[in-house]
Amino acid sequence: MLKKSYTIMAGLLLALMLVLAGCGSDKTVKEEGKTSGSSKKMVKVGITQIVEHPSLDAATEGFKKGMADAGFKEGENVQYIVKNAQNDKTTNQTIAENFVSDKVGLIFANSTPSAQAAANATKEIPIVFTSVTDPVGSGLIKSMEQPGGNVTGTSDTHPEAIPKTIQFIDKEFGIKRVGTIYNSGETNSIAQIDIIKKAMKGTDLKLVERTVTNSSEVLQAANSLVGKVDAIYIVTDNTVVSAFESVLKVAYEHHLPVFAGELDSTRRGAFAAYGFEYGDIGYQAGQMAASILKGEKKPSEIPAEYPKNLKLLINKTAAEKMGVKLKPEWDNMAEYYTEK
Repeated sequence: MLKKSYTIMAGLLLALMLVLAGCGSDKTVKEEGKTSGSSKKMVKVGITQIVEHPSLDAATEGFKKGMADAGFKEGENVQYIVKNAQNDKTTNQTIAENFVSDKVGLIFANSTPSAQAAANATKEIPIVFTSVTDPVGSGLIKSMEQPGGNVTGTSDTHPEAIPKTIQFIDKEFGIKRVGTIYNSGETNSIAQIDIIKKAMKGTDLKLVERTVTNSSEVLQAANSLVGKVDAIYIVTDNTVVSAFESVLKVAYEHHLPVFAGELDSTRRGAFAAYGFEYGDIGYQAGQMAASILKGEKKPSEIPAEYPKNLKLLINKTAAEKMGVKLKPEWDNMAEYYTEK
C-alpha cells in the first residue's frame, strides 16, 4: 500500500513538473511574440508622378529624405509604391484609384495632375502634394493657410519668381517679343501664363503663345516661334519640360535665349532661371507627411507652403551657345553654372 502511495506521489510530482515546464514554455513564447511585435509597424505610401523629368524626380527624392529624417526609413517602417503616369490622363487617374484600393496610409502626389487625380479618388486617405503651381486655383485646397479636407503640400511657385524673370528680361535684354510654349490642359501652366501677362504690364514686352497637347508637338511649336520672338520663356509645364531638349535644339540653332521656370532646366541647357531646388520642396512635403503619419496633425491642420529659397542661376555654357554676352553686373545677382 505504501509502495502504491509513493508511486502515486511520484506521478503527481511528475505531472506538476510538466505543468510548470509548460507554463515556462508558454511564457517564453509570449515574450518572444512581444519582442517580435515591438518592431516598427510598416506603412504603405503611394507615390504618384505625372511624368519623368529632373525636377519632379528631385522632388520625389527630396520627399523620401524628408520622411527618412523624420524617422520613416524605406524598407524598415515605410514601403513606397512608386507609379509614373507617363503624362497619360487615364493612367494618372487609374494610379490614384489603385492606391485607394490598396488602402495605402498616405498618397504623395508629385505635380498638379497627380494631386488632382488623387483628390478625385479619395476624401479620406491623407494626400500630400508637391510641384503644384496653384494649389487653391486647381481646387486642391481652400487656402494656403487653412487647406481643409485631406490635402496639403508644397507649391512650386515662388511668388517672386515670374515677376523677377520678366523684370530681368525687360531690364537686361531690351527685347520686345517673348515666346512661350505650354500645354493648355495643365491648369498649373495657365496660372503661370496669367502671372506672366500681369508682370508684363507696364513694360514693352509682348508674349507670343504656342500651345501643345503632348510632348511630340513641342519641337514644331518651338520652330514656329523662330523669326517671331527674341527670346523664349518656358514655365514649369510638365509636357514641355519633359521634351525640353526640343526647345533647346531650336534655341541653339537660332541664337534665342531660353529662360526657364526652374533650376533643373537651366542645368539642362536653358540660359537662366529664377528658381529653387525641387528637392527642397519635396523635403518640405516629406516632413509634412511624416507629421501626418505619426498622428501629430491632420492635413487640414498643416498650412500649405511655398518654396523657401529663390535664386538666379545662369548657365554660362548655354549663354555661349545662344549668343548671350554675360554682363559683369550679373556677378552680384546670379549664381553661375557651367556644363561639364
